[in-house]
Amino acid sequence: MADHKEGGIVNKGHEDGTKLASSLLEEFGLPAGLLPLADVIEVGFVRATGYMWIVQKKKVEHNFKLISKLVSYDSEITGFINKNRIKKLKGVKARELMLWPPVSEITLDEPPTGKIHFKSLAGITKTFPVEAFAADQ
Repeated sequence: MADHKEGGIVNKGHEDGTKLASSLLEEFGLPAGLLPLADVIEVGFVRATGYMWIVQKKKVEHNFKLISKLVSYDSEITGFINKNRIKKLKGVKARELMLWPPVSEITLDEPPTGKIHFKSLAGITKTFPVEAFAADQ
């Protein structure tokens, strides 16, 4: 993992880490509430590759009320972020009936349609309204 982090900017601590995570989501056109973080230890980003990582003290579960979806965020989340998408995502799982399939990719439509798509490693894609992931949700 460390080789992916080379040349990256790193913000330590909850406040600075959360700021960096939010600014990355905004910069790449992703909804601000996509990563509800708690007790952030560090957030990093390598502009050359788009690699990002987030380290939190513990796993966080968040319920997106608008779509009644429970999502689990591991203590370490990694992925490659670029315009309207995060791919090779690790550390995020969405509850599906009794299972917790890992989410491997998040994509927004281009041009925007108000929809966001979550793809799991099992090849299942779920589509939701983008506003379900607004910062105030």
